[in-house]
Amino acid sequence: MLRCSIFLIAISCLIACKKDKAISGEELLLTTNPKGFEKLVYPADNGFSLARWKLGKELFYDKALSKSNTISCASCHNQQFAFSDNIALSFGDNGALGSSNSPSLSNIGYHPYYTRAGGVNTLEMHILIPVQEHNEFNTNMIDVVKKLKQKYEIASQKAYQRDFDAFVLTRAIANFERTLISSNSKFDDYFYQQNQSAFNPSEQRGYKLFMSEQTNCSKCHSSFNFSNYAFENNGLYLNYKDSGRMRLTLNQSDRAKFKVPSLRNIGLTAPYMHDGSLKTLAEVVSHYNSGGKIHENKSKYIKPLGLNEIEKIDLINFLNTLSDYKFIRNKIFNP
Repeated sequence: MLRCSIFLIAISCLIACKKDKAISGEELLLTTNPKGFEKLVYPADNGFSLARWKLGKELFYDKALSKSNTISCASCHNQQFAFSDNIALSFGDNGALGSSNSPSLSNIGYHPYYTRAGGVNTLEMHILIPVQEHNEFNTNMIDVVKKLKQKYEIASQKAYQRDFDAFVLTRAIANFERTLISSNSKFDDYFYQQNQSAFNPSEQRGYKLFMSEQTNCSKCHSSFNFSNYAFENNGLYLNYKDSGRMRLTLNQSDRAKFKVPSLRNIGLTAPYMHDGSLKTLAEVVSHYNSGGKIHENKSKYIKPLGLNEIEKIDLINFLNTLSDYKFIRNKIFNP
């Protein structure tokens, strides 16, 4: 009997050790900075922990965040589309139509500010926007916390050592979103892993075009995340329905300017532009090749490119190398 008890204790310890190692490995997987990427900085009051991440993931997929319990964060930020959507404007609570195209959340933790007009300074604060917007979750934080308090109280205490409240809700979701790091595209293999055979000749030509002064693509879509996060007008329209950054600054020089998006996973996030008006990468390249419409605030880098049909295809082929299929199939981000 004693031998049996000792055996059972040994088995239990072995299982516990394996479980601890699995958790440690999971934490390492979620927080390791990829080669070539900047170090991801977490806020002092929201450092990474597995308990916070698990709570944030559950909240991210919880439709109870919306007034009618019909949509969640994942409804407009779907993993198969690199945590974006595949329609021009997403549908909010009770079918309300969104006001702008849902951007990808790939590498969102590296962004210095949020929304297309740059009106929010932290990822935690950004969580407040969809909650209260009438065409998104259509509710308010007081009601959401009241509705979810009992469900998440234990997890809240474990993750943040406090009752479930707005602080916990916003920080947990942000904690999860910061781990949505995409770094396993063909481009990463070619550029950061120095695998020169990763690109075919067309992709190599497209990369050279992308980096050239002829196209000026890399002037705005720079660094490891393919964005300088500046606010630019790209000559999409003569007259814009959305005033862009001017809505916040009230400066005419900011009219119809929007944050330069990351091009990570661009081949997976159609349709494009702030309003989702361009359906394909071919349409996007054709727009830039034309030089765009004349607008008083159009970027100095937007000009007719003179690309022939082969060069346009090469550029599109390069853009598709930024697609990270491991990222969109990673089961760790599944609900």
